[in-house]
Amino acid sequence: MLSFKLSALLAPLFLGSLASAALKDGRAHGNLAPNPIVPLVAAPTGLLTSVDGSALPPITTLYYFDQLIDHNDPGLGTFKQRYWHTWEWYKSGGPIILMTPGEGDADGYEGYLTNVTINGQIAQQQNGATIVVEHRFYGLSNPFANLSVASLQYHTLPQATADLVYFAQNVQLAMPGGSNVQPGKAPWILIGGSYSGALTAWTMTSHPGVFWAGYASSAVVEAIIDFWQYFEPIRLYMPSNCSVDVETVITHVDQVFTNGTAAEIQALKSNWGLGGLSHLDDVAGALRNNLWDWQALSPTSGPGSMFFNFCDALEVKNGKNAGAAGWGLQNALTSWGKYWNETYYDYLCGALDAETCLGTYNASQSIWTDISVNNAARSWEWIVCNDVGYFQEGPPAGQAKIVTQLVQPVYDERQCAYYFPAQFGNNTTPVPKANATNAFYHGCDVKVDRLFIANGQRDPWRYATVSSGDVNIISTPTQPILVGDGFHCSDHYQT
Repeated sequence: MLSFKLSALLAPLFLGSLASAALKDGRAHGNLAPNPIVPLVAAPTGLLTSVDGSALPPITTLYYFDQLIDHNDPGLGTFKQRYWHTWEWYKSGGPIILMTPGEGDADGYEGYLTNVTINGQIAQQQNGATIVVEHRFYGLSNPFANLSVASLQYHTLPQATADLVYFAQNVQLAMPGGSNVQPGKAPWILIGGSYSGALTAWTMTSHPGVFWAGYASSAVVEAIIDFWQYFEPIRLYMPSNCSVDVETVITHVDQVFTNGTAAEIQALKSNWGLGGLSHLDDVAGALRNNLWDWQALSPTSGPGSMFFNFCDALEVKNGKNAGAAGWGLQNALTSWGKYWNETYYDYLCGALDAETCLGTYNASQSIWTDISVNNAARSWEWIVCNDVGYFQEGPPAGQAKIVTQLVQPVYDERQCAYYFPAQFGNNTTPVPKANATNAFYHGCDVKVDRLFIANGQRDPWRYATVSSGDVNIISTPTQPILVGDGFHCSDHYQT
């Protein structure tokens, strides 16, 4: 029962073109998350039946699990953790496929119970059942009534990995025989993408022997404070004319904002309609938003995608495309500004003024102070500021750049102090404990039997995965690594 072959587990990988993750709310300010895997199209609404022909509950049926608030002190009690579950293909002895979407509300991710995903493909092939469980402190799976610093003390990586283990060992599933499928009685397969892909690796590392196998897509296993390499796959794989012109403009921005006159600086800010922004690093940093749109791409993305609309705005003039060298500074600067003023600012900020939307120096803004439940941006920033970093900044001096060098880790560390003053006190630029995270979970040196890892060359998060260009991690028969030509999590589900 526990020994079906790894080759059979991996066979469903080759699904064709798959989509990637959507952008997080609040990205205008920075610290773009690696993202939960995106919700799929509307879940099936027709009658589902199991392999024996019996009727099944709709896949939108919501279940609750009594999860421990603190795995180090069970006496603190439990909270209601939401999950979704189906057993359309299940036969006795088949695997239980478990996934958390990670850093977001899990309601709407029921499609990951179905066979348009790697989860459902494995379940269908191996006669398994599928589960989607909501991560603690996201959605409505919260032990407390707010996201205060006091509440967030229980929002940690060790608690999150322990949740997955405790769930597998204790859940009573609604399916027939669902009270007798704990690890050891049935093979459990843990699946995740992006941050939840890292959780897959981290859980199997810190709790060996619980999950029989794992599938980690675009898993950001290496915590990195100064994650300037986020933009390297974008620079290398975006259209060359667009890359050249963006680099030319950013070089000009840094020169003017560093050495220009007051009049030159104001004119350049106004090029993007950002003359009212007080701080130059906010202005220059805001231009990263056009590059963050890359993360929404999939292998099937084409004309009409926001990123390519941006490049077309710079590179198509009078119906003619620029050559590989681009059109040069003046055209790129004017065209980029026109695109922001006529299209992009409204898309990004709507009716908000620039300081509210893009400014990062007003510590009283609601983005820092909103502690309401289901504020995913705040829950993610807690992990960012304490454990992983992933600050997406400009590159070191001398490195080709499509992002300003005016934005460095202290820019985002200052925002951490705004988010969580009760956590960091007088420390105005707290440094995440990324080294400790990597030491505990082994970072890119993760070694787990029957952990399959899938990454994409064009994934902006690739340098935080085992397929980073900075390491040489070898695929093995017991821990296979496949690198395709895809984007972020673009192996995970079909388009």
